[in-house]
Order: sequence, then structure tokens, then C-alpha cells
Amino acid sequence: MLIEFSVGNYRSFWSTVTLSMQAAKLRSGDKTVDANSVFEMNGLRLLRSAAIYGANASGKSNLVRAMAFMRRFVLQSSKESQSGEPIEVERFRLNTAAGESPAYFQIIFDLDGRRYRYGFELDNQRVRTEWLYRTVQREVRLFIREGDQYNISGAFKEGQGLQERTRPNALFLSVAAQFNASLAIALLEWFRTKFNTISGLNDDTYGGFTLNRFEADTTFRDRVLGFVRQADLGISDIRIETRPISESHIPDEVRLVIEEITKRREKQSNGRSLDSNIQIHHVTTSHPVFDQDHHAAGSEIFDMGDQESEGTQKIFLLSGPLLDTLDNGTVLVIDEMEARLHPLITRTIISLFNSLQTNPHNAQLVFVTHDTGLLNSRFFRRDQIWFAEKDRYGATDLYSLAELQVRNDASFDKDYIAGKYGAVPFIGGLHSLFEDEPDGETI
Repeated sequence: MLIEFSVGNYRSFWSTVTLSMQAAKLRSGDKTVDANSVFEMNGLRLLRSAAIYGANASGKSNLVRAMAFMRRFVLQSSKESQSGEPIEVERFRLNTAAGESPAYFQIIFDLDGRRYRYGFELDNQRVRTEWLYRTVQREVRLFIREGDQYNISGAFKEGQGLQERTRPNALFLSVAAQFNASLAIALLEWFRTKFNTISGLNDDTYGGFTLNRFEADTTFRDRVLGFVRQADLGISDIRIETRPISESHIPDEVRLVIEEITKRREKQSNGRSLDSNIQIHHVTTSHPVFDQDHHAAGSEIFDMGDQESEGTQKIFLLSGPLLDTLDNGTVLVIDEMEARLHPLITRTIISLFNSLQTNPHNAQLVFVTHDTGLLNSRFFRRDQIWFAEKDRYGATDLYSLAELQVRNDASFDKDYIAGKYGAVPFIGGLHSLFEDEPDGETI
């Protein structure tokens, strides 16, 4: 379970900000909101979901990118292919001190009833510091790394002797896992399978997962079909035909595109190497056909990519990671979740997480959105609503509605649009573009 995530000096974040999934000491006006949104685990009260709002270019998507970077670097930094390569971390660029300061990442999470606090600081050449702590009854340091100096406690004996095998541009935790340190393997497996980030604007980041599971697992296929049917899309069935393609039949210009996509997916592939075989998934949908008396008269086949809407395609492809997350009680972070989705579909997805009945494994959903229709005290607690806002110096701040003096029965949506909570664009000057020129002519 995700407890906290912190980032600093990364993209639009200069000062360190923290997204906390710990429930604040507050009550909603509707008790069922608290019951459905909060769960207890090892003495902590955690949230099942969190929504992040903000103006365009406020930096909210950079929070998702920060999570994705940390996850990817943990899983891939020890690979031999990264030897001698610069670390592709983008630090804050609007402060002269940022270039000399390291980027900062820290995550606190629960694994098997134990709390771990893991983090690191790095620049484009090396990892400057790295640390790992574990809490059962009290917090215990497992290791801390400062430059080339390591302090490894007896509680992490499996890591001793691996300092010399750790490159300056690699994480010690990743190297320990590579050399079969059992705790390090378990922690990397948490990053690999229990902490996932996807973009709601790009099906490439999750579509393959749904298509492969849909073909291989009949139970999963039936559940995806049920999800799609309940979305009122008029679809009665979905079929997938996988066709291998010989590279000799691929035009050079298409091959270049495939190579570029493959490189991008390798950065988003949970640290696993990708299958080099090229295959095409041909997806078709079935819609019922009726006669003039409205009696069933068979079905008609449609091509998913060409004849179904982009919203329908997204609902189908997104159903895979959503159902997998709910089934396994993991963490899913989605940027621009509501893109191409009807607001009622978005609301239904969130309600699946904010529910004792449909989320018995306490899966967590963190998502970036512009949908103010979700800002409702009967739907979210104040500590589930977060705002990203840039200051006058271009740096992003992150804060929750619980940090403001807001009543639990306030009109969250109206007050947000009115600017009472900040994190909205100032666009009043746009009207000046249409004012008359001094000579009376209009632009």
C-alpha cells in the first residue's frame, strides 16, 4: 500500500512536496463517505483514492512522471545496458541553484505488514545519496549511502559486500536485488507489480496488458466483457485475433516507427525486456442487430480501431489495469484519467475503488483530473482532494483541501471554480485580444 510519495527538484517541482495517502483526522458530512474511502492497516488509516486538480501547466502531471521515473529507475538502474549512461532525470530549470542540487525522491509503503521508507538523491551522472528504513514497532535504518560511503546495518546483511559492485549511476537496492538479496528482490517486486503508473492519453502504456490478459485468461476475459457491457456501449462480444508479422514484410518507414515505440515501451515495461516478435492484435466487437419489429436478428461485426469511438477503445483497454488493480489490492496512478470518457464512466470507476464491496483488497487509485463534477462532499473527503499550483517563480506546490479551512458540507466544485482554493488559471486577459484597436479597427 502507498503511504506517501515525495519529490523535489524534478521538472516543475523545486521545493520538496508530498502526496500523502494517510487519512487526516477529519469527518465527512456523510459517514458513508468515510466508511468507503478509508481503511485501516497496521495502525494506519489510509485512503483508497486521491484526485489531483490544477490549471493547465500547473505541474500535476509531473507528479505522475516523478512516480514513473522513480519506479523505472529502481527497476532498471542496475542493468548492464545502463553502464556509463547518463541518468535521464530532468531537474527544475527556473532557479539557478537547481543545477547544482540533486533531484529528490522518497516513497513510504507497506509490504507484508512492514513499513518501508526508501529514497534517493541524484543528478545526471550519479546517485548522491540513497537510504532504506523499515518500521515494525519503531523505524530501523537498513542502509544509507552517501556518495561512495555506505553504512549497512546488521538487519540488511544480504547487502554487505555489494558496495563495490554498485556503479555511481546505479541504485544500491537494485544491485542488491540483482545479486539475489531476498529483501531487495521483494521490494523491487513491489515496484514492479504493485505500483503502476499509466497515462490516460496514451493507450500504449496499458493496452498491451489488457489485450494479452484478455487472450490468455478466460475468467479475466469474461470480467472485461462484463465491464464493457455495463458501460452501455452496445457491445455484446469482443474478439481478438493475433497475427505474427515477418519483419521482411514491414516497410522501412514503418519499422522505424516500431523501433521508436519499442524504445519508449521499454522505459515503461516494468523493467522487463520486451518480446522482439512483432504481432498485430486485430480486435473486433459484436453489436446486436434487430428487425423492423425490434426482434433480435443476429449480430454485426465492427473493427475496434476503425469503427468504435476513441472512448469505447479506452474503456476496453483501461478495464484491464483497473480490474487487475482491484483484484490484487495494488496501486494505480493515472494521468488524465477522464480523457475521452463520459463523466459518469469516470465517476463509476472511482466508486469501484471507494467501496467496501467492490474494493475488498484495499486497492488505491491516484489520478489527475480536470473534472470538477467529482468535487463533491458526498463523493470525496477533503483529504482525498489535492491541488497543484505554480508560484510566481514557476515552481509547483502540492496541497490538499484538508490543509485549508473548509467545512465538510461546503460546495467544493463551486468554491474551486470561484478560485477559493487556488490552483485555477487566471485567464481574464484573453478578452483584451478582441478589444478594438486605437484606430477603431478590430483585430
